[in-house]
Amino acid sequence: MGLAAPLLKAIENLGFTQPTPVQAEAIPAALQGGDWMVSSQTGSGKTAAFLLPVLNAMMAGGNNSPIDLHRVIGPAGLILCPTRELAQQVAQDAIDLLKNSKGIRVATVMGGMPYGKQMAGLRGALLVVATPGRLLDLAQRRQIHLADVKTLVVDEADRMLDLGFAEDLEDINHLCQKRDQTLMFSATFAPRIMSLASRLMNKPGRLELASASDRHTQITQSLHWADNMIHKEKLLDHYLRDADLEQAVVFASTQVETDRLADALAEQGHAVAALHGAMPQKVRAHRLKQLRSGHVRVLVATDVAARGIDVPTITHVFNFGLPMKAEDYVHRIGRTGRAGRTGKAITFAEHRDRMKIRTIEALTDQRIPVAVVAGLEPKTPERPERGGFAGRGEGRGRSGGGRGAFGGHGRSGAPGGRSDSKPRTWGDAPRGEARGERSERPARSFDERPRSFDDRPRSFDDKPRSFGERSERGDKPRAWGDRGSNDRPRHGAGAGKSFGDQKPWGDKPRGDRPRSDQPRSDKPAGKSFSKPGGKTFAKSGPKPAGKVFSKHSGTGGHGGFSSRGR
Repeated sequence: MGLAAPLLKAIENLGFTQPTPVQAEAIPAALQGGDWMVSSQTGSGKTAAFLLPVLNAMMAGGNNSPIDLHRVIGPAGLILCPTRELAQQVAQDAIDLLKNSKGIRVATVMGGMPYGKQMAGLRGALLVVATPGRLLDLAQRRQIHLADVKTLVVDEADRMLDLGFAEDLEDINHLCQKRDQTLMFSATFAPRIMSLASRLMNKPGRLELASASDRHTQITQSLHWADNMIHKEKLLDHYLRDADLEQAVVFASTQVETDRLADALAEQGHAVAALHGAMPQKVRAHRLKQLRSGHVRVLVATDVAARGIDVPTITHVFNFGLPMKAEDYVHRIGRTGRAGRTGKAITFAEHRDRMKIRTIEALTDQRIPVAVVAGLEPKTPERPERGGFAGRGEGRGRSGGGRGAFGGHGRSGAPGGRSDSKPRTWGDAPRGEARGERSERPARSFDERPRSFDDRPRSFDDKPRSFGERSERGDKPRAWGDRGSNDRPRHGAGAGKSFGDQKPWGDKPRGDRPRSDQPRSDKPAGKSFSKPGGKTFAKSGPKPAGKVFSKHSGTGGHGGFSSRGR
């Protein structure tokens, strides 16, 4: 493949003999030069696919001209990662590949670590692995010089942009605009990600060896429906006691849920640790070290904190809380079954999560098989005879939805209501199956319905009930004004919106007593509130007009050059 001899020796020492598909395609392409966008599923060896070309350019003997180490002021290679854990892991992989090389130093730049130590490590470093925020901070302090960067690598590019690093990437792009090559690697490339990435690259080529819809054949996926949080915790505890489970990552939706779930599992006797972005960097690094050493069997983590974690002994991944985006599901289950190994991905979902499950299945283009644990079956009916995607009627919810957004009771919701189709269960036929046409129900006037109240019981005094004249339903004033459900203005929008007849709290007097124009120090002292004396609390004048308000890791012998396969 045209790699330098020291790199080939390091690859052999790490126990790898054959490149993975992404390595076989991406390494020769990157060695030839030019910008490349590479998409491959998690655990396929992406880390080595970009590290080897970058390191090869720094050595004599490669296809590219070697870098003159004596003329370089700043780093020649820059690798950007979205999280600190991923940056540490990539840096360690680079160090492993450089064990047979001399003169090439690797530095790590990331938040949560002392400035002095990182600035000292930057001296003479040819390869820098960094998170965007801390890198720009050091660049503004003039502690790092990026003008000599020859190759820029953006790892986990979709996550990088998704986390709001778009402006940071553009700033970094400007600081090293004289570079020769830009490489972007990720498990998925959404269209909006590709649009932004293409503006940072010069006519990039694209290698798509796997998309989100490609099946993780080495990962056994299953879906368990649960009634509530307690039911999910019982299912999780059942699987964590499986003898086949070596280590597991349990994904939670929030930091609070991460801490709560880790505490609950610890009380049940599991060797567990929590990991999320609010923790100090030293704590996060220590807990990852415990996971890799085997002292921690279960890691409860959020999406950001667990991004890029590669531990060979992780056999199970649990989706205790569903991801906010369907693309994150692909990254989550990729924590197991890496570099040819097998694994299990188990998802717990409640009835209200069905739309998220459908979105995930649409992205991956495959159904997640539904499984049931004996004795822990869901009590909620799997889905009674319901049809359509509407709710109970057009009077509730948005667009006539109301209760049951994915299968109403069929009164008058549109489209849907009861259908003549066969009953569907949660784990039934493919989403979006044909439902057939429904005959239109003739319009019915309210006057056609009997309106007599003679059969109703009268009041206790047996007096005839008078209903008076009732206004039409549409004339009834809304409790919250005329604002629609989606009318709340965004930041900076909706200027001039009035509160109507209700006055804002800031303009409402604290009582009906007229305000005094005298300073507090000028008011007479010694007033007693016990006297009944002639002070009236009547309103002394018209109310002031209401204001108008306006509104933001480890090695294995399964082939591939990645010791922590990406």
